[in-house]
Amino acid sequence: MPLLKVNGVEIFHELSGPTGAPVVIFSNSLGTTLSMWDGVVPALRGRYRVLRYDTRGHGRSQVVDAPITIDDLAADLRGLLDGLEIASAHVVGLSLGGMTAQMLASRYPDRVAGLTLMATAAYMPSQQSWDERASLVRAQGTGVIVEATMGRWFTPDYPAQAPERVSPGREAFISIDPAGYAVCCNAIGRMDLRSIIGQIQAPTLVIAGADDPATPVAMAEEIRSTIPNAEMIVLPRAAHLLAVEQAGKVGAYLVSFLDRHRQLGSDSAPGAVPFDVGVLNRKSVLGEEHVERSLARAGAFAQPWQDFITRTAWGEVWGDPRLPWKTRSLVTLAMMVALHREEEFKLHVRPALKNGVTVGELQALLLQSAIYAGVPAANAAFRWVRDVLGEELDKDRSS
Repeated sequence: MPLLKVNGVEIFHELSGPTGAPVVIFSNSLGTTLSMWDGVVPALRGRYRVLRYDTRGHGRSQVVDAPITIDDLAADLRGLLDGLEIASAHVVGLSLGGMTAQMLASRYPDRVAGLTLMATAAYMPSQQSWDERASLVRAQGTGVIVEATMGRWFTPDYPAQAPERVSPGREAFISIDPAGYAVCCNAIGRMDLRSIIGQIQAPTLVIAGADDPATPVAMAEEIRSTIPNAEMIVLPRAAHLLAVEQAGKVGAYLVSFLDRHRQLGSDSAPGAVPFDVGVLNRKSVLGEEHVERSLARAGAFAQPWQDFITRTAWGEVWGDPRLPWKTRSLVTLAMMVALHREEEFKLHVRPALKNGVTVGELQALLLQSAIYAGVPAANAAFRWVRDVLGEELDKDRSS
């Protein structure tokens, strides 16, 4: 995945989804990486082009140990859009990412088609407390505050209920560079966006966690009442890192908001999709290794076939944003069951999970297939799923 130097800093990012679809960019919170959006992104796959990045000093982006402001972080984001030649995007940010998004929408309104602000604030007192936290982390690392942070990120019972979702976030937090974390703490302490966010004209959705001790509902309400025509949703049983704890609900609300403010690019029309776009979509669904291997093995005889399926199936059909990739995965699997196409079915099982299909939904699909395609067909499909996923089926908690 690429690093792009913008505003003097190398920013790690991931860009996937159908070319020509509206771009949605996700900005992460303090102490996390772009993986914090893993549970939300599947709701958008196939309908929107998704851009995720690691804020400077976090994850795989460059650490620059020098004083910055929220304006600098917004300039990073603007530079990323410039470098990727994206004229405007729907911007989604949580906590620090939401602060960055507010600044971007205030300073560069032409770059923001829509704005979703989650668990964030326009002002975070006090500067002294943020400077003290920065000094502590510089001296002892992020591990010294990890327990207190987890207590703010999640409601009390959630870590025990979903350790597979909490543990990666905890590990990522501990691995954050102390200087990168501290620099952003200092920026938050010096931030006050209250005098400028009233200028924001982009359609805005504010999402708050009912149990968020870090950026409580009152802070979200202040943003909602200041930004013209902003909407607001309060999620029950959600603390600060609500995009993880309530990923399904966040994804559903986000897609509903985006769909109401959607503007398709002219290059998304079927029949106008080049080979390279098909390759991008194909790799996004099936994985880079599989696609590269298929193209490399084609040879002169099969190359026209590879060209055809890449342009037509992956460029035009999978690239049509009218159906999300989750729906396309379910349709594909159902047809493969009915036609008894074992190889193709197995090929699409893991991509379906990546596109947001849960194991429970997959099970329901196979049961319905027994009614409309026959018991033997469904019986075989249950066996194929076991062949692909094995013990993962018994460990899955998402069903």
